[in-house]
Amino acid sequence: MIAALFPLARPLLHRLDPEQAHTVTLRALSMLPPRAPAADDPRLAVDLFGQRFPNPVGLAAGFDKGAVAADALLGLGFGFVEVGGVVPEPQPGNPRPRVFRLSRDRAVINRFGLNSEGLDIVARRLEARRDRPGIVGVNIGANKESADRLADYVACTKRLAPLAGFVTVNVSSPNTPGLRDLQGEAFLDELLARVSEARDEAAPATPVLLKIAPDIGLEALDAICMTAGRRGVSGLVVSNTTIARPPTLRETGLAAEAGGLSGRPLFGPSTRLLAQARLRVGNQVPLIGVGGVDSAEAAWTKIRAGASLVQLYSALVYDGPGLVDEIKQGLTARLAASGLGSIARAVGGEAEALAAGGELEG
Repeated sequence: MIAALFPLARPLLHRLDPEQAHTVTLRALSMLPPRAPAADDPRLAVDLFGQRFPNPVGLAAGFDKGAVAADALLGLGFGFVEVGGVVPEPQPGNPRPRVFRLSRDRAVINRFGLNSEGLDIVARRLEARRDRPGIVGVNIGANKESADRLADYVACTKRLAPLAGFVTVNVSSPNTPGLRDLQGEAFLDELLARVSEARDEAAPATPVLLKIAPDIGLEALDAICMTAGRRGVSGLVVSNTTIARPPTLRETGLAAEAGGLSGRPLFGPSTRLLAQARLRVGNQVPLIGVGGVDSAEAAWTKIRAGASLVQLYSALVYDGPGLVDEIKQGLTARLAASGLGSIARAVGGEAEALAAGGELEG
């Protein structure tokens, strides 16, 4: 029903300021009663992190920052939902306007700045849904004015790891000054050591993932992969938004806005980086592919590049929730056509070719 209504609602939503439209959408979803989604084709199931994901298509962090609609979002057919980012103390984020639709590019620029209601409120909401079905992960960060950012990640981990299907350490948001500096080898090593220790104390079985930026060179990727492996990170999320502005962008005026670019223009660079990460970690560290997933073809390419799971967000702005079922149906058709019995058997099959510059289908 919701998917069927989106074509009617989209013109109205797109007349609103993007942030206002998002608020209206999230509020409407939060009012829906939890409902079980339709059963997925068993070939789409993914066994990962000691959990069974009913399908590999997840909602990326940023859509439901406060965990107000996680169950309604799962009801739309997502295989998992990642809420947040969450920081210890409430913070308003950057001044408005701070999100922009680049409609002709099917892209979004945001500079929210990790606006968050804070750790306590999000933790209470996750506690309230603790016994409900569905995998809900949580993305954690650090307060902008924090005197000890490492301590912020530790505090979030201790409180949220017992309540979440996984915890994603976000060191790659471009909208919090200095946050990406934590991707440096020495900082990252200490951060992951302390987060892992906090996780082991609070909820040893909860996976810890690391989300990285697309705007890194291969030497930096080498160091990140080595550090993640050494510190026992459960998986890498590749990637966050980009500060780059491809020359192919058509919305040139809006492209000048500061912030992270997401959506279709991110598909190429994020997928190349994903394939490069796969070549470095192989089967040892699972990957989640994010960036420009707006079709079954794009999701399939991410999987062939090395992703065990994929996430989307910006495409919902343009295609609505019906996109989730479209992608799942398309993936099932791809599996049937290729003779593969499961998504797992498709993972990484073209990583070497895509890393070397092979044609991207998406």
